[in-house]
Amino acid sequence: MSEETILITGASGGFGYEFARQLEATGCRLILHARDAVRLQLTLDILKHPERHRTIIADLSQRKGVEGFIEAVNSEGDLTGLINNAGFGVWGKFEQCEDVAQLDVLRTDLVAPVAITHALLPGLIRSRGFIINVSSLAGETPLPYMSTYAAAKAGLTYWSEAVRTELDGKVRVVTLVPGPSPTGFRDVSGMPKGKGSLFRTSAEVVVAASLNRLRQGGGYCVPGFRHYFLWLLQKIVPRDISLKLMAKYLKP
Repeated sequence: MSEETILITGASGGFGYEFARQLEATGCRLILHARDAVRLQLTLDILKHPERHRTIIADLSQRKGVEGFIEAVNSEGDLTGLINNAGFGVWGKFEQCEDVAQLDVLRTDLVAPVAITHALLPGLIRSRGFIINVSSLAGETPLPYMSTYAAAKAGLTYWSEAVRTELDGKVRVVTLVPGPSPTGFRDVSGMPKGKGSLFRTSAEVVVAASLNRLRQGGGYCVPGFRHYFLWLLQKIVPRDISLKLMAKYLKP
């Protein structure tokens, strides 16, 4: 894999950093994205061969940011892999959260991955490469007090699974749907640290599971037994009951 070039969005921490760490060990050249230059530099400095990789700073919640980002990536030639990992959520009552923040969640978590993938897909097809879309179990059921995040991830999961079917035999696609993980997501969203801790699974396990699924040809990936158990609960519990439980659990 020494000649492979893989793009990771949202590489300044959490799953993004862990993808960078595990993929660098295979000999890949990485293009690392974030909107925070300082934090992205910390990721680069921790890697064993930082001189081999490139960093790109861009705000994927803005149209011009996405367009400039795509132009910068295209200058690197065809990619072997694309990992759509960048994303964040906003926790709180919908009526009290700023509309700009809510819309930025949709733009970053759903609109940007669609735009980036569409632009880079011809090269990925030529290289017979892969795409990993980092969605969430939050997209498997409506979440009161995290409504736009759940909506964005639901859209990402459905889009990813549809594209995976369309691209069968051309590009391997993994739809990764983790649950709670210690990635720094709570710090950004504002969610208290205690909520969801029972089902927490490490970023290392989540990323390893997705790469293993990729080696098997791609597919829908619920990583780790804790997240799989949570996924089963989501499928078993009726929606009206689930909504009441989650509203009580997540209420500010």
